[in-house]
Amino acid sequence: MIKVADHTIDWREGMTISDLLIEINDPHPYAVVRINQSYVSRPNFDKTIIPDDAEVYLIPMVAGG
Repeated sequence: MIKVADHTIDWREGMTISDLLIEINDPHPYAVVRINQSYVSRPNFDKTIIPDDAEVYLIPMVAGG
């Protein structure tokens, strides 16, 4: 299982961050995702594998002025 915010998602072998975002149907343009204690930037979402029992934190882009 993968924990994302207050939800748990079924883990599958080879699941990437991009796969997770598709599975949870979240189109938000995240710049960074934290998996356990490691930060992963958007260019690496397609190739970063999420381990089983991971805690995933979706970090949105914030703009200001």
